[in-house]
Amino acid sequence: QVQLVESGGGLVQAGGSLRLSCAASGRTFSNYAMGWFRQAPGKEREFVAVLRWSGGTAYYADSVKGRFTISRDNAKNTAYLEMNNLQPEDTALYYCAADSIRYRGVPSRIPKDYAYWGQGTQVTVSS
Repeated sequence: QVQLVESGGGLVQAGGSLRLSCAASGRTFSNYAMGWFRQAPGKEREFVAVLRWSGGTAYYADSVKGRFTISRDNAKNTAYLEMNNLQPEDTALYYCAADSIRYRGVPSRIPKDYAYWGQGTQVTVSS
């Protein structure tokens, strides 16, 4: 059974930092892109960042570029999202997701292209 479990969310003041983790089990994810998405109350789920299956090339939403860093440790089957200079508009439920296609050349920013999702971890940024 494939499972993704996020952790590391919490309450932080504006300007603070958090590091989210996504532990994967039930399948080896080294051949699949791993992405982070977020969803604020009353809004649609939106793309945050994705790291290509081979690592190295990462893509970010404009709203987080320069503040967030995605990484992965394939030996641990774990993905990370380092978030710095957090702002109140970053408040949301954050999800990690695994791509549905192996070796996708250009990682997708579309939620429907991801086959597996975690349960989400809440990030709340106070002003």
